[in-house]
Amino acid sequence: MDSYIIESNKKKSRMPARLDFLQSGTGLILGLFMWVHMLLVGSIIFGKAAFNFVAKTMELAFLSDTGQGFPIAVFFAVLTIFTLFITHALLGVRKFPISWKQHRILRDQMQMMNHSDTNLWYIQVVTGFLMFFAGSVHLYIMLTNPGSIGPYMSADRIISGNMWPLYLILLICVELHGTIGLYRLCMKWGWFSGKDAKKSRQTLKKMKNRATIFFMTIGILALLVFVVIGIKHRDRAGERYSKHAAAVEHVQAKEAIPAKEEIQALEEGQEKKEAHEPKETQPADVTKQ
Repeated sequence: MDSYIIESNKKKSRMPARLDFLQSGTGLILGLFMWVHMLLVGSIIFGKAAFNFVAKTMELAFLSDTGQGFPIAVFFAVLTIFTLFITHALLGVRKFPISWKQHRILRDQMQMMNHSDTNLWYIQVVTGFLMFFAGSVHLYIMLTNPGSIGPYMSADRIISGNMWPLYLILLICVELHGTIGLYRLCMKWGWFSGKDAKKSRQTLKKMKNRATIFFMTIGILALLVFVVIGIKHRDRAGERYSKHAAAVEHVQAKEAIPAKEEIQALEEGQEKKEAHEPKETQPADVTKQ
């Protein structure tokens, strides 16, 4: 009885609540950042020049006299995101099953309850685990090569650097983890709850599904465009994009079309000429008796 009284009189720690609040805060920042990041990366869909403009803007090229920008700006931006990423991951690990027994108990309860939000949380656990490795690789590359963002450099990294499988996995995990996380934050803290909680939950789920489809579509299209650029640029891997090089490439592409048509016309003319020429007759073999 004495021990119970002592335990009940102890001041309860607020640390778990503070850590939970910190996890929610870092998750909110990272989730919103990934949406903005995906829109910026998706600019490649509109062309190499559009993506190059976005990349140079992120490097603060408009403040540079030469227009080359300051890759150090990208370095500090990536360092900030990397720090938030690691912090969020370490805070999230607190709630992961730490043994196979705990994992089996969790799976049995999930099957018994069949609760959609619990299933979404489990998807976050799996995608978060994969992101910790795939995301760390991507962020480390950006941290050590802050000036390697561009239509050609990024495409070369995906194709010539054989990074496309990692980016495909990372794309799927990020979009699922991020949209589910933002949805669960709204439910957890009562954002946009309204007067009817059940209706609000259904509305938020619809918004989550639409956001997932929207950003996943942009991401897949952007990755495909980078793949096409990387394949075409494989022979010149490592070359940076420039407006002059792009103009030369555009002119060469225009000149290649008439040349191809001229060759085709010559081939057709040769075929017609050969068709109208009389065929040579072979003399018949005559045997003398």
